[in-house]
Amino acid sequence: MTAVLKIKKFVRTLTRFSSILLFVLLWELFARMKLFVNPTFLPPFSNVLAALLKVARDGTLWKHAAISLQRSLFGFAIGMAFSVPFGLCVGWFKRFGGFLNPLLQTFRNMPTLALLPVFVMFFGIGEFSKIMVIFWGVLWSVLLNTIAGVQSVDPQMIKASRSMGTGSVKMFASVILPASLPFIFTGMRISATTSILILIAAEMIGASKGLGYALYFYQSNMKIPEMYAYIIVMAIIGVALNFSLEAVERRSFRWRGGSAE
Repeated sequence: MTAVLKIKKFVRTLTRFSSILLFVLLWELFARMKLFVNPTFLPPFSNVLAALLKVARDGTLWKHAAISLQRSLFGFAIGMAFSVPFGLCVGWFKRFGGFLNPLLQTFRNMPTLALLPVFVMFFGIGEFSKIMVIFWGVLWSVLLNTIAGVQSVDPQMIKASRSMGTGSVKMFASVILPASLPFIFTGMRISATTSILILIAAEMIGASKGLGYALYFYQSNMKIPEMYAYIIVMAIIGVALNFSLEAVERRSFRWRGGSAE
């Protein structure tokens, strides 16, 4: 029975990822047979996989990935540390939130990469400017989701807490924050993958190490299989981050009967 269950689980997993397997198969066939694509610019997937194993064995992949993840983590942590408390305050104090909302919406719609020259002017071309670009990109999803979470709290719950003599601090801890956490997690999921994408683009513009730099280096030197290998790594990192946060969210909010979305 155990073996049967394992086989069924394997089949379900295979079915779940069948679209990816089909895409890889078509990629290989089209490139090999030169159907609709130029193998110079889209080499067979097997060549890309060989290049991926090569950069993994010689250590360059891990070096660049570690640097990029470190930058993303710092920027993400700073963004979370600022946006969650600020979002709670803006969401709770309605007049303050109404005053700031037009400004927040304006900043939110500014393309992050368009502001990269501004960050370079203020913070230089070193590590700090890249971290600040990530901070800016992470900020808005978490901030606006936190505000939405606070504003979605049932007013009857707030009235009931006040009628029982609950103080402001305790109400925040026992009512407002728990009700807002699912929204905060949704913002975290969006921002986690966004931070990687923003960093890659920033590293392509001005960096001497990191995944974005490696991608630009291989593209400039026409090492196309290696270029696609790094693109695949970036996709895997983004998917892994999203699945990890989804798993944490499901475990944390089982009482809601689903995810925050």
